[in-house]
Amino acid sequence: MNLIRSYSNWRRYRDTVSELNRLSSRELSDLGIARSDIPYVAKKSAIR
Repeated sequence: MNLIRSYSNWRRYRDTVSELNRLSSRELSDLGIARSDIPYVAKKSAIR
């Protein structure tokens, strides 16, 4: 069960990073996210 949860969290992290990286700097700024904050934001999102 823990392995499945870990894999699911990793996939969610990877998908979030990918989606945020596709946004322009302007769009990220509108969301209040700096490009350097993407890994942190994605990690918070994946752990939920």
